[in-house]
Amino acid sequence: MKFNGLSNKSKRALVVAAFVAIASGFGYFWMQRPSVDGSPLYLYGNVDIREVQLAFRQPGRVLQMAFDEGDAVSAGALLATLDAQPYREALAAAQAQAQVAQAELNKLRRGLRPQEITQAREALRQAQALATEAERNFQRQSGLLASGASSQRTVDAARTARDQAAASVESAKAALSQASEGFRKEDIAAAEARLAAAQAAASQASTSLADTELMAPSDGTIIARVREPGSMVASQSAVYSLSLDKPVYVRAYVGEQDLGRIAPGTAVRVESDSGEKIYRGQVGFISPRAEFTPKTVETTDLRTDLVYRLRIVIDEADSDGALRQGMPVTIAVDAQPGSTGRTGER
Repeated sequence: MKFNGLSNKSKRALVVAAFVAIASGFGYFWMQRPSVDGSPLYLYGNVDIREVQLAFRQPGRVLQMAFDEGDAVSAGALLATLDAQPYREALAAAQAQAQVAQAELNKLRRGLRPQEITQAREALRQAQALATEAERNFQRQSGLLASGASSQRTVDAARTARDQAAASVESAKAALSQASEGFRKEDIAAAEARLAAAQAAASQASTSLADTELMAPSDGTIIARVREPGSMVASQSAVYSLSLDKPVYVRAYVGEQDLGRIAPGTAVRVESDSGEKIYRGQVGFISPRAEFTPKTVETTDLRTDLVYRLRIVIDEADSDGALRQGMPVTIAVDAQPGSTGRTGER
C-alpha cells in the first residue's frame, strides 16, 4: 500500500480504518457461522397472543355491555346481553305448538272414547233392526204379488229398501270396527312427525334465547369494546375483542443451517428486553417450508439464507401476563432435539 503524498497523520488514519474494516468483517462472518454442537442456539422473535372476535349469533338490540377495555374476564363470564323479549315470545309460541302436537298425538294413540264406541255399536243395532224390518216387508209384498194384492212397483220398492238397509248394516259394522281398532298407524306416524318438528322448533327457539347472552370463551383481557347499549347489531357482528391469556406463543425464525438443532418438543428459554424473568417453553411447530420461494438456480450460499418459521409455546406455569402482543424476545435453545418427552404442536 502506497501513501506517497500523504502526511503521517493521514497515513495512520487510513491504517486504522483498514484495520477496523477487517475486524468488522471477521466479526460478521464469525457471528454468521453455523452453531457448533453443545453451544446455545439463540433465536429472535415476537410474542404472538391469539385474539377472539366475540359476537352474538342472533341479531337484536344490545341491552347491556358489562366490561370495558382493559378489564380482565374469566371463562364463562357474562359479557353482554341482547333484549331478549322477542326471543322469549318466540319460545312461548313454539312451546305452545309443541303442546298442541302432543295433544293430537295422544288423541290418536288412545283412539275413540268409550261413549263413541257405544254409539257406533247402537247404530249397528239400529241398522240391523231396520234391515230385518225391510226384509220382512219385502217378503210380504212378494207374497201378495202372486195373489194380485200388491203391485210390481210396490215389490220393487220393498226390494230397494231391503238392499239399502243391508248396506246400512255393513256401514255400521265398519264404523264399529274402526272405532274399536282406533286410528290408522299412518295417521299416528304423521302425528309423531308433526310433534318432532314442533319440538325441534321449540328447541331452536330456546337456543336463540340463550344466544342473547354473550359469554367469555376463556380467560383473557378485553382489548376493544366495539358496541354500546342500545346499538342494533346483526348476527355475527363483533361487540368485543378478547385477548386470550393462555396459551402464549412466540413466533420466531431459524436459519437453514441451524434447522437440524431443533425439533417439535425441544425445550427453550425465552427472555424479553423489558424484564429479567426467564420463561420456559418448547418448540411446538416448525414450518415444513421456507418463508421465501427458492430460486430455480441457487448457489450454496443462497441456500443457507433460507429461514423457517417456528412457534414457541410458553409453559402455562410461567405465563404471568408480562408477555404482550408483539413484544420482541430472545430464545435460547440449550437442549438437543428429542431431549424432552413432549413432542408435537399444542
